[in-house]
Amino acid sequence: MPLKGELRDFSTTQLLNLINLAGKTGTLTIYQSVKTGETETIGDKTREKVTAGAERARVSFRAGKLVYATMDGQDGNLVAVLNKAGKLSDEQARIIRERAKNTTDKALAMLLINANYVTQNDVVLCVQQHNLDVVYSLMSWNEGPFRFDDDVLPGPDRIQVPIDLENVIIEGARRIREIEELVQHLPNLDMALKFPDNPREKFKGIHLSVEEWRVVSFVNPRNSIRQIAKANNMTEMEIRRIVYGLEQAGLVELVKPPGSEPTLANKTARRPVTKPQVQKVVVNRLIDKIRSI
Repeated sequence: MPLKGELRDFSTTQLLNLINLAGKTGTLTIYQSVKTGETETIGDKTREKVTAGAERARVSFRAGKLVYATMDGQDGNLVAVLNKAGKLSDEQARIIRERAKNTTDKALAMLLINANYVTQNDVVLCVQQHNLDVVYSLMSWNEGPFRFDDDVLPGPDRIQVPIDLENVIIEGARRIREIEELVQHLPNLDMALKFPDNPREKFKGIHLSVEEWRVVSFVNPRNSIRQIAKANNMTEMEIRRIVYGLEQAGLVELVKPPGSEPTLANKTARRPVTKPQVQKVVVNRLIDKIRSI
């Protein structure tokens, strides 16, 4: 029987800790919250009841180690992962997608390695980083139903690279603090970017990463930051970090997209992010249940 719960009661970090300590094998799926119009009482508090909607993310583990992660809206196939990491150019990625439409990630990895496009180490490191980026992003989520299905793993066509969870949890906690600061600085991803006056002077002597150059290539007041992230297969955390760095370097400026008007949500969005209060009774119940699986 799968373990079910909600992130507003039991954080992703706590789930990772339990999966790590119990050495679990299976898949954690997180869903969008859909309001039911009903209320429920947890402990001494009453709140609105929600049910599971569309899938937001899926993370798989083998013997307590992270082996696979994917997020809704992101292309997690090997070509997209290598392209995002700069190991394949946009043109190379386009050609490979056309010629290897029905090729599995494992088979494609062997073809690319044998053709000297990438090395085995490139594939391993890029897949690892992709999985870590997904997990670090969802560790900041504080709502959404979840379920953990025991012994459910991705198909054999997916490349699985085991990663110890201890360091992931420590790094994730550090990034959560960073995310809170970034969200306060850039709460609205529907804002756009523009270049400052004399952009050529600003960019002289500047060395940008592959991902930073990709973001820069989309800078236009008509493109929202959210659209730029989607076009570059980036998570909200990744795009916020890159935009913040570019902004601090004076390479881009935040602007409102054409036709947008300030709303009450935008005016109040810079309020400090508050962490949800974890109900002790729910935590204890989930701990007992996962230990019994």
